[in-house]
Amino acid sequence: MSVAAKTVVLGITGGIAAYKACEIVSRLKKAGINVHVIMSRNACEFVQPLTLQTLSQNQVAVDTFKAPDAMEVEHISLAKKADMLLIAPATANIIAKLALGIADDMLTTTALATKAPLFIAPAMNTIMWQHPATQANLATLINRGAQTIGPEGGMLACGDVGAGRMSEPSDIVEACLNALHNKQDLHGQRVLVTAGATREALDPVRYLTNRSSGKMGYAIAKAAQARGAKVTLVSGSVALSAPPGVKLESIISTQDLYQAMMRLGPQQDIIIQAAAPADFTPLVVHDQKMKKQGEDGLTLALKQTQDVAAALGERKLPGQFFVGFAAETQDLHASARKKLQKKKLDLIALNDVSRKDAGFEVDTNALTLITASEEVELPLMSKQDAAHRLLDEVIRLRREILDA
Repeated sequence: MSVAAKTVVLGITGGIAAYKACEIVSRLKKAGINVHVIMSRNACEFVQPLTLQTLSQNQVAVDTFKAPDAMEVEHISLAKKADMLLIAPATANIIAKLALGIADDMLTTTALATKAPLFIAPAMNTIMWQHPATQANLATLINRGAQTIGPEGGMLACGDVGAGRMSEPSDIVEACLNALHNKQDLHGQRVLVTAGATREALDPVRYLTNRSSGKMGYAIAKAAQARGAKVTLVSGSVALSAPPGVKLESIISTQDLYQAMMRLGPQQDIIIQAAAPADFTPLVVHDQKMKKQGEDGLTLALKQTQDVAAALGERKLPGQFFVGFAAETQDLHASARKKLQKKKLDLIALNDVSRKDAGFEVDTNALTLITASEEVELPLMSKQDAAHRLLDEVIRLRREILDA
């Protein structure tokens, strides 16, 4: 579905990050989005409405009681036009007002009058962000269906370092375009995704691992979030940033992964294990760096790690849908089907990692999606497209199971 002819109503509130709203408008316009801007009075202290008017090519709304150019109630008109209401930056004040249903200016009145999805990009001091009142207000909005983008950690305008910095305009716009482009067929669903490789320590400076970059798992998390899911991403060490709006939980070892999944798994509707956990771990982890052993070489004693997917399969709850990945180099289909049955998966994505254009460390993939009764072979495509095709199958198959 094209995002052309879609309308985003952008609310700008009174924080120093208000200047970044100019770039948000510019990027949305370049993507073919019609943008209407509503500014709070305080936002006008940081950036002039004329700037946003020029960028959006639409009148900027500020005053609820200003006489309209046409015979229409402006906040109702904007509320009806909106395919999405985006508030960036969203201060602690606006989040509190929205949670309580206060409608005392143009922005809050429009927010209360629209049926469009609400996206919030918080921006505030770290202590304000962490305050129980702010977190409770945000939880209220999320429970009503609002989606958050950020905030990020880093240096804040006040000089503090911590969470509260508004996400970059490029990330905010990407999240909005994804939401406008895709059907919200996972809205409200809880999706748990694993990604990346685990590391098994040999000594303080060495470890065993594999070539997984985490790109496939991160693409799945991003795609699920864009389709409206509440996504938790459990990730090994990767050189990637978590997609906006996705809750990240970092792990190191396979045992860490096991413990995280045992804790988080029962709360999920869909579990997709795209991580590549190490199958073996050293029998002994040395306290000090191991020295060279001369000409005789070195022998490592290894033991098998916990089979995380099998443990999840044994504990799968009624209504849950469980997806695994099979990274194989030989006997591809037989090995994948064996894992499908052994680990009690609903679906397994077969990945031929011997290919140079698919699997580990590249941006493309060619998956074969296998269930007990069918196989769907996907052509080579970007991992982001493959993620959406995988979710298409998950949604279809889960619906069939729930309807049976």
